[in-house]
Amino acid sequence: MIITILVFIVILSVLVLVHEFGHFITAKKRGVLVEEFALGFPPRLFGFKFGETTYSINLFPIGGFVKMYGEEYHEGGNKALHDRAFVNKKPWEKSLIIVGGIIGNFLLGWVLMSFLFTQGVPTPSNKVLIENVQKNSPAAQAGLKPNDALIQVAKDNHAYVIKNVGDLSKVATQYGDQEISLTVQTDGKTRTVNVVPRKNPPPGEGALGVTITSYTTKKYPWYQAPFYGLKEAANITTAIVVELSKTLFNFATLKKTNVDVTGPIGIAQFTGQAIKFGNNAVLELVALLSLNLAVINILPFPALDGGRLVFVIYEWVTKKQINKKVEQYTNLAGIALLLSLMALITIHDILKLLK
Repeated sequence: MIITILVFIVILSVLVLVHEFGHFITAKKRGVLVEEFALGFPPRLFGFKFGETTYSINLFPIGGFVKMYGEEYHEGGNKALHDRAFVNKKPWEKSLIIVGGIIGNFLLGWVLMSFLFTQGVPTPSNKVLIENVQKNSPAAQAGLKPNDALIQVAKDNHAYVIKNVGDLSKVATQYGDQEISLTVQTDGKTRTVNVVPRKNPPPGEGALGVTITSYTTKKYPWYQAPFYGLKEAANITTAIVVELSKTLFNFATLKKTNVDVTGPIGIAQFTGQAIKFGNNAVLELVALLSLNLAVINILPFPALDGGRLVFVIYEWVTKKQINKKVEQYTNLAGIALLLSLMALITIHDILKLLK
């Protein structure tokens, strides 16, 4: 439990750090004065000033922020810092700074996906493969090993070609406690072994004592992995956009949705499950969360990056800055609504956990 909580905090911190660094680096590149780069929300635990920016760690590790001078339209009155205020930058520069965090999260998802492709990803195979052999099972006694391809089963001059996972299970069950001939292919070489499937195997084990799959693990070289990683990240992002659009449409039209929304507690549960499957599963979870965060933040909702982008686009098109009061109250309303939604989702997650 403690390990799950610690890993969850680390994952959340990485996602926030990458997002805020995207804002930070683009703001720096466009000459905006960045007053603070913070991980977590106040109160501040500790911090230090390097150059003109204060770097701080705050008490609540559920977010973070980059404080830029002149970030709100009611700021930026210092004439000496006029050109370094966010509010006085050109619309295209503001847009770049706003989407910097979104780009950061997408890049993180891309990098992690690329790394996972170098570690091996499940790829459909035209053969049925042995994934695992249980000790003291008929398969182990016959010398079957992981990655062996199962070609066909023969019994009493009848041959059964193994085309899918169900074919082997069906034949093994049919000839329980009877010797059958199994044609196996290993590294391109074919051999035949005799094996006796168990009619009443131990609980949790099959007749032969093997775990089989129609997938093989394929590893990509480092120079190919970024291409496939980008393709996978783009496909996942597209799928997120499609499903989120359906959910919002159903919500707006009062239709029932099959998507189950979860918050920090639910994500912590997913983290615990990923830990059981190893480091690669945890990295895959981080990649998925990062891509989700990128999509959610681009939504044109007040207090999100997409909401801020709407104000900038309005300024860009009309050549007028948004009314200060409108901006302030809209952002406050957006924050209040987001916090309310988060509270409701958290309560929902707690109720599911109790059930």
